[in-house]
Amino acid sequence: MEKGQILDDDYTGPVLEEVLEKNEIIRKVPTTGVYKGKAVVVVPIRSNEGEVLGALGLVDLVAALDILSVFREYPDIVDEVEEAKKRMS
Repeated sequence: MEKGQILDDDYTGPVLEEVLEKNEIIRKVPTTGVYKGKAVVVVPIRSNEGEVLGALGLVDLVAALDILSVFREYPDIVDEVEEAKKRMS
């Protein structure tokens, strides 16, 4: 899912397959697949008996950002964040 829309309901990848095999939560940075080099957390979806029915994975795309380059390219970002925080208060 992305922004509330299902993009793919038949996806697989190395970490998802590992979770299905081991029936345990796995946090890692895959070295292959679509999300190679990005931090992922994948959890098994289990039946009441503990059998693996599927897996759900989350990808941390924010960790892949180069924060220093963001601040260099958008020097006003700190001011914008502060303004946003004030509006939310």
